[in-house]
Amino acid sequence: QVQLVESGGGLVHAGGSLRLSCAASGRTFSTSSLGWFRQAPGKERDVVAAIDWTGGNTYYAGSVKGRFTISRDNAKNTVYLQMNSLKPEDTAVYYCAADGVFRRIIAGAYNYRGQGTQVTVSS
Repeated sequence: QVQLVESGGGLVHAGGSLRLSCAASGRTFSTSSLGWFRQAPGKERDVVAAIDWTGGNTYYAGSVKGRFTISRDNAKNTVYLQMNSLKPEDTAVYYCAADGVFRRIIAGAYNYRGQGTQVTVSS
């Protein structure tokens, strides 16, 4: 069982940066793959970035590649999403998710998900 709590969302101007954090509890965090998803109003929830349990493999959606960076600190049971050069189209609720299988998260599936944090980018 993994419980996930996101933080760090907010309002930022286009071109700005935010860092999202996701604090996890549970004995399986260090062996779980983790991901960030986002869902804008009226749109489907899409995977933004994912990282495997070693931290050595990452995945990024094409729309954020080169701007967002996912990382994890297993000692702190936390996963991060550094978001730079933000655009209005990045506006969404961002969710942290965990699963035992890296490719499942890349495919949009997961066992556990947090409640989300709102990110709003103004033009």
